[in-house]
Amino acid sequence: MHVTHLSLADFRSYARVEVPLDPGVTVFVGANGQGKTNLVEAVGYLATLGSHRVSSDAPLVRMGAERAVVRAAVTQGERSQLIELELNPGRANRARINRSSQVRPRDVLGIVRTVLFAPEDLALVKGDPGERRRFLDELVTARSPRMAGVRSDYERVLKQRNTLLKSAAMARRHGGRSMDLSTLDVWDQHLARVGAELLAQRLDLIATLQPLADKAYADVAPGGGPVALEYRSSLGADMALSRTREELYEQVTAALAQARKQEIERGVTLVGPHRDDLVLGLRGMPAKGYASHGESWSYALALRLASYELLRGEGNEPVLVLDDVFAELDTRRRERLAQLVAPGEQVLVTAAVDDDVPGVLAGARYAVSEGVVERL
Repeated sequence: MHVTHLSLADFRSYARVEVPLDPGVTVFVGANGQGKTNLVEAVGYLATLGSHRVSSDAPLVRMGAERAVVRAAVTQGERSQLIELELNPGRANRARINRSSQVRPRDVLGIVRTVLFAPEDLALVKGDPGERRRFLDELVTARSPRMAGVRSDYERVLKQRNTLLKSAAMARRHGGRSMDLSTLDVWDQHLARVGAELLAQRLDLIATLQPLADKAYADVAPGGGPVALEYRSSLGADMALSRTREELYEQVTAALAQARKQEIERGVTLVGPHRDDLVLGLRGMPAKGYASHGESWSYALALRLASYELLRGEGNEPVLVLDDVFAELDTRRRERLAQLVAPGEQVLVTAAVDDDVPGVLAGARYAVSEGVVERL
């Protein structure tokens, strides 16, 4: 699968830009702040309905504009599709496929698949659990686009349940009468059902990703492993997580019942996938806090390369995006990374200096300056 044309209107710094793309390697070169990352960010948005740089859509719309449009032509085998997303901060976004009547934005998921490695990925190793949960859930959705609906349902149920718990906590603190919490049982069932589905997908993903991540780390940093991926659940240390959805449902339900008194006191849901973590091990120790800066970079890179191999092995090779990565790596890691990704069907690279990009990544070159993208 590869993107053959990218069109942006009022996206980030671009009032309008048209960029034809070829299979193989394409490098966007330009000084910092000139807009090269905005191009690959747009491709990533088509794949995930989100940005790797910001948590909301508002910064993606050019200053002074009401909305932004990201449009791309995509080819997979003999099939070509045109997808379009209209970003409307504060209102519902819109989507089209092949210029048809509007569809839901999440209906475009799976048409474009990307694996993006950027400087922000260091947070996968050194950052908070939320960074690693996001990594898992985006990859789960890339494997199975229907999981976007499951994730949305979980967030909706969690919000409703937290609202009820917060109201109960406020009533207790102010000496009011106890609230009727009979509806909490209903929300518990909903949360356990969608939570079990999300848990099952995460656990299956980690089991599949583990050997790929270990191999990828050995490729990037020979002799530096092994690595281990361990899912740390909020359900309680005495609960052995199963991968069957029904058993997971029972485990989440039991954990919610056990935590209910404390949740009512604190006014927040304390157990569930939103409280879990992916613990990254390196040579038998937690990578967070023990891995050096170089090892942390290698680990983050290994997670992305493993994701790439996983998706490619499932039949739809993703676009591989390397956003300003080579400047952060030493020469050895730079060359090894380039050799690993060069055979990809489509590889998009951004760099401030063309010399930072290893020669093995030969292909199209674009100069990006002040919102102008010119092929060299």
